[in-house]
Amino acid sequence: MRKTWGCFFIGAVVIALGSWLAHNTQTTGGIRVQDVRFTGANATPMSGLLYIPKNATDKMPAPGILAVHGYINSRETQSAFAIEYARRGYVVLALDQTGHGYSGGFAFGNGFGGPDGLKYLRGLSFVDRDNIGMEGHSMGGGSILAAALGAPNDYKSMVLEGSATKTLFSPPGDANFPRNVAVVFSQYDEFSTLMWGIDRSLDVGKSSKLKALFDTTSDVVPQKIYGSLAAGNARVLYTPSTTHPGDHISREAVGDSIDWFQKTLVGGTPLPRTDQVWMWKELGTLIALIGFVVLLLGAFNGLLHTTHFAPLKQAIAPVYEQRDARWWLSWLLTAAVPVLSFYYFFGLGGKWLPPSSWFPQGITNQVMVWALLNGVITLLLPMVLRRSNTTLPSQWGLSLQIALATAGIGYLSLLLADYFFKVDFRFWVVALKLLSLEQFSYFLVYLLPFTAFFVVAFRALHGFLYVKGDSPSRHYLSGIGAMAFGFFCFITAEYVPLFTGGSLLIPAQALNAIISIQFLPLMAILGVIAVYTWRRTRSYVPGALLSALFVTWYVVAGTATQFRG
Repeated sequence: MRKTWGCFFIGAVVIALGSWLAHNTQTTGGIRVQDVRFTGANATPMSGLLYIPKNATDKMPAPGILAVHGYINSRETQSAFAIEYARRGYVVLALDQTGHGYSGGFAFGNGFGGPDGLKYLRGLSFVDRDNIGMEGHSMGGGSILAAALGAPNDYKSMVLEGSATKTLFSPPGDANFPRNVAVVFSQYDEFSTLMWGIDRSLDVGKSSKLKALFDTTSDVVPQKIYGSLAAGNARVLYTPSTTHPGDHISREAVGDSIDWFQKTLVGGTPLPRTDQVWMWKELGTLIALIGFVVLLLGAFNGLLHTTHFAPLKQAIAPVYEQRDARWWLSWLLTAAVPVLSFYYFFGLGGKWLPPSSWFPQGITNQVMVWALLNGVITLLLPMVLRRSNTTLPSQWGLSLQIALATAGIGYLSLLLADYFFKVDFRFWVVALKLLSLEQFSYFLVYLLPFTAFFVVAFRALHGFLYVKGDSPSRHYLSGIGAMAFGFFCFITAEYVPLFTGGSLLIPAQALNAIISIQFLPLMAILGVIAVYTWRRTRSYVPGALLSALFVTWYVVAGTATQFRG
């Protein structure tokens, strides 16, 4: 029993400990975190996490802050900001933009949900309506600017975090709009051109658009307050040393926004900007995410030892006698082709499969097209990536059943973490969320093409991976490397120029470069799943089906919905 289910129980304990740490951090000092749902414009269902400090009561209303995430993120992404604001006595609504998370509608609709979020926050009896701040990251800046444009007297100050006025999603700004604004734009932000019309984020102070907002003809000086707080036209620039997605895990970026709100909002319980605890929540959900992977593997192993699934167990045998040139070529192609095709196939996905009633998530469509085209390439290279002695199991029924049961156990663990601790499993840009009922219907549609990809990919992978005499650790390293090493090199190639010269290797692919960061840990996890399941079944099918379920769940739950029939 201990050997059979030990990994499962370890995973469960790790999940519980990580979730407890995250929960205790976000509720420190008596903060209550509530999942709230309300109806927005055009009867759109809206979602958010409400952080309520203990000082906020009907008799003594507290200042409020609307915090909004960026594109293809969700309300939990803003947790570092929300936790620190709430610790300082501010009621915080971390909003799901329309078409994101558990909010309805479609991405970009209803002012991205910002006007609805501001209206809801102001309607709470324990919120001081005269002391409202707004913070928006990236496209979340468009949300709060839309709210400010629609209700110019309903807020006191705002923070544009990695965002700007007058972009694809934001209204223009000038010396008087928006009111009392802090621009937090990181020194290595990938969107320098989109946001402020400059080649390098390091030069943001030279931006003509920023100068117009700050009503100056000289370069904007960081941390110097321009205008007047009393008159409502104050401006300040902060330039933390991080990247666009790095704002979410930067003590400096979080501290900058704290500094501005403590200057512009009255009330609360001020604390030094350096007094921050959010990183413990981030650590907790990371621990829980690691525990989830361990639990998933443990559940698979435990189920495999039951009478029902016992026929799947087979002894493994090497495919190659040694690591010769053929093996290394197979390994290198497996690692390289997915990354060399990444930008191009993503672009084709955007052209070939725009959001529709059948496939409503634009980014998911791009991932799907990239995967399917890589599957086709794999099929066209049978002499390199497959061996005639690759196991071809006939027990597809049992393989599907164990994959469904394993994924179901994993989903239950997340459901329990959400119920008891109000957290999901995440670290930085990697986030595993529960599916809404609507997202579950999308999941069923996207599952088939992702399954086709993983069946082809894992069959090819196990057609060469295991070499005679390999220890388990070497087998796992080979699998992880084949799946993830290419993305490590890819991300390094993009980001070394950013940190050394101020711009990405391919600046025009900023969004996709950020998206690719998720692929590195995800592909490593898939490498582990592939090897773990194959070593116990000598079949690629159970691991392929389990990976398809996991990846489809991950992508659909975390991606914006851009079309609803």
